[in-house]
Amino acid sequence: MPAEIRKTLLHVETTLIEGGKAAPVPLKMIAAVAVIRNPWAGRGFVEDLKPEIHDWAPGLGELLTGMILEATGGGDKVEGYGKSAIVGVNGEVEHASALIHTLRFGNHYREAVGAKSYLAFCNTRGPANAPLLIPLMDKNDGGRRSHYLTIQLSVADAPGPDEIVVALGASIGGRPHHRIGDRYQDLKELGHDVDNPAAV
Repeated sequence: MPAEIRKTLLHVETTLIEGGKAAPVPLKMIAAVAVIRNPWAGRGFVEDLKPEIHDWAPGLGELLTGMILEATGGGDKVEGYGKSAIVGVNGEVEHASALIHTLRFGNHYREAVGAKSYLAFCNTRGPANAPLLIPLMDKNDGGRRSHYLTIQLSVADAPGPDEIVVALGASIGGRPHHRIGDRYQDLKELGHDVDNPAAV
């Protein structure tokens, strides 16, 4: 059975000026959001979440990935990516986690954009209009700090107490005037082997 979706939302934010200085290339951040019924709400403590994960997560991943690809113009355009979920106050954070922390959800997105990095994530519980935070990182390079970004928005009437807000995020570009380097420079300065950070 597919997820019971009440509404979807597409959020597009374009930054043209940052720090009083025009961006050489505008930063575009996109969020694809679905508001769904929490399939575990009202059932007490549910030990096995897998049946609903298997039924609902693949379709949600496919839907939200499609929304991102349409808004960006294709997977090759996506540079930063991430995911997030907010469960309503009658649910558990585990319910939000269940739908986004499965390859059945994330692999649709990962494969569509040709990514190598893991999907940065956030999972919280809150009322309607709670902040939805989607952390982003470079889809191919987890140490590229220019693409450490966060999309922030809210849905005025969601999540309801028995709902979950599920979202994917994308960026075209990184922070307009990034100038803090990347983690590899830090590793070198601290005397660590870039290829083996645990070694001193």
